Amino acid sequence: GSTYSSKVFRVTFLTLAATLTVPLLGATVLLDCPIDPQPISLKEPPLLTGVLEPNSKLQKAERLWENQLVGPESIVNTGDVLFTGTADGKILKIEDGVIQTIARIGHGPCGTREDEPTCGRPLGIRVGPNNTLFVADAYYGLYEVNPGTGETKMLVSTKTPIEGQKLSFVNDLTVTRDGRKIYFTDSSSKWQRRDYLFLLMEGTDDGRHLLEYDTVTKEVKVLMVGLRFPNGVQLSPAEDFVLVQETTMARIRRYYVSGLMKGGADMFVENMPGLPDNIRLSSSGGYWVAMAAVRPNPGFSMFDFLSEKPWIKRMIFKLLSQETVTKFLPKRSLIVELSETGSYKRSFHDLTGMTAAYVSEVHEHDGYLYLGSFRSPFICRLNLQHV
Repeated sequence: GSTYSSKVFRVTFLTLAATLTVPLLGATVLLDCPIDPQPISLKEPPLLTGVLEPNSKLQKAERLWENQLVGPESIVNTGDVLFTGTADGKILKIEDGVIQTIARIGHGPCGTREDEPTCGRPLGIRVGPNNTLFVADAYYGLYEVNPGTGETKMLVSTKTPIEGQKLSFVNDLTVTRDGRKIYFTDSSSKWQRRDYLFLLMEGTDDGRHLLEYDTVTKEVKVLMVGLRFPNGVQLSPAEDFVLVQETTMARIRRYYVSGLMKGGADMFVENMPGLPDNIRLSSSGGYWVAMAAVRPNPGFSMFDFLSEKPWIKRMIFKLLSQETVTKFLPKRSLIVELSETGSYKRSFHDLTGMTAAYVSEVHEHDGYLYLGSFRSPFICRLNLQHV
């Protein structure tokens, strides 16, 4: 009897497997895939030892203004007044703990993926001379915002072709001290911000990486092309080079804007322990880098595992939406401080992602780190004396 029942079990199991597999295979063959992923060769991630040793320092951060703002990507301050741009298209001012909307570049409704292009999405934000704000809106372009009156002035529009191509995903910006030049990134010539996961997973080098806008002549120049998801940008303290985070490749490129090397580029940091998002100056003369995702070693890095297997990526995105895939992303957080030469000085981790998740930027001000996030409904603040 037992052989009979095991036979029945086997037949049932195989029938069931076939019943499930055939439609799945059919689906994966017939369904369109929204992306055309390229295989990417990444080196094995660096070992998390020494200054990169995992710790729980980020878990000491406090959450501020919880549920009063959504996705505060980038943070700046003038004195003790903070400014940030959020996922509902707003540019906010936070003074004495009170949040006030000072400007909007797009218009409502906001909230869904479909709304994003008209709602707008302010990403990188900087303070220029005279305390004016410069804002990179993913959908609309580069803007100057008067924080006192809320008046917005368009500097570079995504509707105007630059060297024959429109901007598709304006991401971050960095401004010279005199306010004359703005260096900014266009992360892709194909994908918009709402499809950042497609951009990351496709791995193509269609980012027109670094552009320069001259506020006097109003000219825009393309400085670098062929980058895989160019993201955060930061001028060096001496303003002789600009650092550009190349998210998909887990590295930072350096482009020289003055001096003997002007117009040249080289590698600043390779093979980072995570995917770099924004980069900002640290008070020690180095740089703070926020990691959008971690590449654990020892451990399993899903990003690295998928990087050389475009067929698995195709299958995933044939069957699942970006929203669904996002739910599976690990929340683990990591920020690092680099020296002026690009070596690691220290690292702060939140292995659980329970305190600080989806960190997009580290803004240092007055002994505190303010952590921006592209998804969380709060800003985290970490007292550097306590870590």
